[in-house]
Amino acid sequence: MLNSSAADQSRCENANFVRLVESYRQHGHRIAQINPLHMQAEFDGTEVPELIAKRYNLKDDDAFQPKNVAYWKHFNGSAQVPVSQGLDLLRQTYANHSGFEFMHIENEAEREWFAEQVESSVLDDISSEYKTQLALEIAKCQNFEHFLANKFPTYKRYGGEGCESMIALFMEATRSSQETGVDHLVVGMPHRGRLNLMAGLFQFPPSRIFHKMKGLSELPSDALATGDVLTHLYTSVDLKVEESNVHVSLLPNPSHLEAVNPVAAGKVRAKLKHLKCYDYADSDDQSNPRVLCIQVHGDGAITGQGINQETIGFSCVPHFRTGGSIHLIVNNQLGFTTPQERGRSSRYPSDVGKMVCAPVIHVNADFPEDIVKATRIAIAYRQQFHKDVFIDLMCFRRWGHNEVDDPTFTNPVIYKLIHGRKSIPDQYCERLVEQGLLSPTLLKDTVESHTALLTEELTKADTLVPPHFYLGKQWSGIQQSGHVITEWDTGLDVSLLKYIGAKSVDIPGTFNIHKHLSKTFVNARLNRITDGESLDWATAEALAIGSLLYQGHDVRLSGEDVGRGTFSQRHAMLVDQNSGEMLIPLNSLVDHQGGKLEIASSTLSEEAVLGFEYGFSLEHPDNLVIWEAQFGDFFNGAQIIIDTMITSGETKWMLHSGMVMLLPHGMDGTGPEHSSCRLERFLQGTDSNEEGRVDGDYNNVQVVNPTTPAQYFHLLRRQLIRNFRKPLIVIAPKTLLRLSAATSSLLDMSPGTTFQPVLDDSTTNPKLVKKLIFVSGKHFYTLNDKRVELKLDDVAIIRLESLCPFPVQQLQSVLKTYENATEIIWSQEEHQNMGAWTFIKPRFENFLGRQIKYKGRGPLGAPATGIGGVHRAEK
Repeated sequence: MLNSSAADQSRCENANFVRLVESYRQHGHRIAQINPLHMQAEFDGTEVPELIAKRYNLKDDDAFQPKNVAYWKHFNGSAQVPVSQGLDLLRQTYANHSGFEFMHIENEAEREWFAEQVESSVLDDISSEYKTQLALEIAKCQNFEHFLANKFPTYKRYGGEGCESMIALFMEATRSSQETGVDHLVVGMPHRGRLNLMAGLFQFPPSRIFHKMKGLSELPSDALATGDVLTHLYTSVDLKVEESNVHVSLLPNPSHLEAVNPVAAGKVRAKLKHLKCYDYADSDDQSNPRVLCIQVHGDGAITGQGINQETIGFSCVPHFRTGGSIHLIVNNQLGFTTPQERGRSSRYPSDVGKMVCAPVIHVNADFPEDIVKATRIAIAYRQQFHKDVFIDLMCFRRWGHNEVDDPTFTNPVIYKLIHGRKSIPDQYCERLVEQGLLSPTLLKDTVESHTALLTEELTKADTLVPPHFYLGKQWSGIQQSGHVITEWDTGLDVSLLKYIGAKSVDIPGTFNIHKHLSKTFVNARLNRITDGESLDWATAEALAIGSLLYQGHDVRLSGEDVGRGTFSQRHAMLVDQNSGEMLIPLNSLVDHQGGKLEIASSTLSEEAVLGFEYGFSLEHPDNLVIWEAQFGDFFNGAQIIIDTMITSGETKWMLHSGMVMLLPHGMDGTGPEHSSCRLERFLQGTDSNEEGRVDGDYNNVQVVNPTTPAQYFHLLRRQLIRNFRKPLIVIAPKTLLRLSAATSSLLDMSPGTTFQPVLDDSTTNPKLVKKLIFVSGKHFYTLNDKRVELKLDDVAIIRLESLCPFPVQQLQSVLKTYENATEIIWSQEEHQNMGAWTFIKPRFENFLGRQIKYKGRGPLGAPATGIGGVHRAEK
C-alpha cells in the first residue's frame, strides 16, 4: 500500500497524465501523419507545446494508473503504465495516420463515447481476409483507370487515381449494413472516382459506360430525353451482403457538384418516411435510421459552395433531419488548380462541419485500413447519436483537373511529389505482400481476370441496347407525358369538400387558439364553407390538400414560416397560445388517416432547402411536395437547383418529379425586390416549341398564373391525379389572397370541373367586341376594374392561366368566337423586357397566325421602381 506522500504523488501524476491525454484528444490531429505528400517530421513540440509531457510535470520514467485499463494493458500488460509508453500509445492513437477532432462537441457524453471508440479502434485489427479483399478491390480500381486510359486516351473521365482508397469507405458501409441496421444507402457524389465506384462496387455494367464513351446514348430509343455527360450517370442497385441486401442509390449529379448533396438528404428523408422510421407527429423520432446518406465532397467545393453550409445547417432541424449524414471529403489538396492555402481560410475543409459540432476524422489515403476504421467509427456515431460526421480523406490528384489537363502549369512543386511516388494501390498491395497476407499470384490473376472482363464488356458496347432503368418499382404506374394537353376531372363531391373545409378549422376545446384567428380565420372559413361561396385562396388550398390526404396521399409543405404563410393567410398549423403546442387540423380528418400533412417550416435557405424538397419528390410519385418562396424573387438563391434539376431532371436523367413551387408575385409598389418572381426566366427554361409541333403535356415544366382559388385547387389535385409527373411553377398571388373579386364557389370544384388553361370573358357579347386583351394573373383584375369604370362593352379580357404548356387549341377556339375583333393586345403588369411578353408574341404569330401588340410598362433594368409616385403613375 502506498504511503500518504507516494499516494499523493501518484494521484498528481495520474491527474497530470489525464491532462496530457485530453490534450492529445484535442490537439493530436495537428501532428498526425495524415498528408500522403508531405509527411511531417518527428514531433519536437515546437508547433504544439500542449503535447509535451514536461508541460504537465511528467517525466518519461513516471508511471500512472490509467482510467481505461484495457486500452493501456494491451501494450503494457499491467495497470501501471510508464509515461514514455503512454506517450507512444497516444501518438499511435491520435497522431498516427489518422487525426481526430471531437473535443469541440458540446455534449460530454458524446465526447467520451467518441474517445472510447477511437481508443478501442487501436486495439481492434482488421482480419487478414478483409485486408486481402480490400487490396484486390483497390487494385481493380487502378486497373479500371489504366484500361480507360489505354482504350480512351483523350477522354475526360475524372478518374479516381490518387483517391482509390475511398473505396474502403463504401466497402465498409455496405459490409456493416447488417450489424448497423442500415439497409439503404443514398449517395450524392461529384465526378471524381464516380465511374470507378459504379463499375466496381456498385456493379454498374462497364459496357454501358463504354457505350456512352463511344458517343452513344445511355437512354433507350423511346425515351423522350437528351441524356447527360458520362460522369453524371447514376445507378440504383441491390447489393448482396451475406444473407441480406442493401439497396444503393447513387444519384445523378450536375456539374454544379455540391448541388446534389441536399437532394440526397431529401431523398433519405422521404425513404425514412416510407419505411416508417419517423412519425409526422414527432419528426425528431428517428430511433431506427435505416437509411444512410453519404455525401461526397471536394475539398475546394465544400468550403467554397454555400449550399454545403446550408445543408449542414439544417441537418439537426425538425422536418429536415435524416438521422445524420456521413460526409466524405476527397481532399485533393487542390480546388481545380488552386492550392489549398489559397482556396480557404480555415485549417481543414471539414471545419464547416463544426457549425453543428460534427466530429471529424482525418485519414491518410495511403492507409486504406485506417479508412475502414474511420468508417466504422463514423457509422457507429451516426447510428448512436443520429448526427452528421465527417471523414477528411487526405489524398491527391494524380493528373490535372482531368486526364488531358497539365497541372504543372500552376502547381509544379506538388506534382513533382505526385509523379515521383508510387500509386496508393501499388503501395498497399506491396505492404500486404511483404506481410505475407497477399499472394503475388492472386494479385496478378485478379488484375488479369478484371482486364479480361473489361475487354469483354468493351466488345458489347457497340451493340448494347440501353435498358429501361427508369420508372420502375414505386414509379411503375407513372409514364412519360404525351404531345397533347390532357384534361383531368379533379372535382369532388360538394358534401366531401364541406366536410374537409370544416375539419380544416376543427379546433379541440382544450386548445388555446389566438383570439384574432378565432373570429377572422376559423369562423370566417366556416361561414364560407357553409354558404359554399366566396371561398378565398387559403380555403381552396386547404380543400385541395385535405382531399389528397383524405385519399391517402402524403403532402409536404416546405418553406420559411409556411405554417402561417408569409401573408398570414394559411394557418395550416396553429400554435397554442399558452403551451406552444402545434396543431395541424388536416391531420385529423378521419381515424387512421392514410395521408399526412408535414408542415416543414425551413431555415432561411433557398438553394439547399429547394434541393432537399426536389430529392424528397423523387422518392415516390404519391408524395405531393410543395415549396413556397417567402416572396417570388427568393428563388434566385436556388437558381442552380432550378436550372440543373427541376427544369432539366427529366430531360437529362429521366427522373420524374411532381413538386410544386409557389412564387408570390405582383407589382404592388414594394420596390425592385419582392415584386417579381422573374416569370420570364421560368418561361425561358421551358422546352415549349414556338415553331413547329405543339408539345402539349410533354413540356419539361408547367408554368401557370392562376386567377381564381378554384383554378389553384384543381392544379394541386391534378399533380397527383394524373398518370405522369411534372414540376409545377405557380405564379402565386399576394393581393389576390384576400381580394373579394378573386373568389370561387364549391360548385367550381365539384365533379366534372377541372383546371382551365384559358378563361374566356363571360361578361361581354362576342359579336360586339372590337378589341381583345390577353392577360395573365393578377393584372386581369386591374384591367377589369378599369373597363367597368369606363363602361366599355367592346373590349374582352381573356385570361391565359397556363403559359406552359401553351394552350393552342383552347386559344384557337376562343379566337373564333370573336370574329369581329380587329385588335389583339397582350397586356401585363411586368415591364416589357420581363414577364410573359417575349414568350407570348412568337407563339401567337406562329401557332395562331395572329399579330399581337404589347401594351404595358416599358423596359426597365430593375424588376420594379422603388419610388411610390412613379409606381402609382405607371398603374
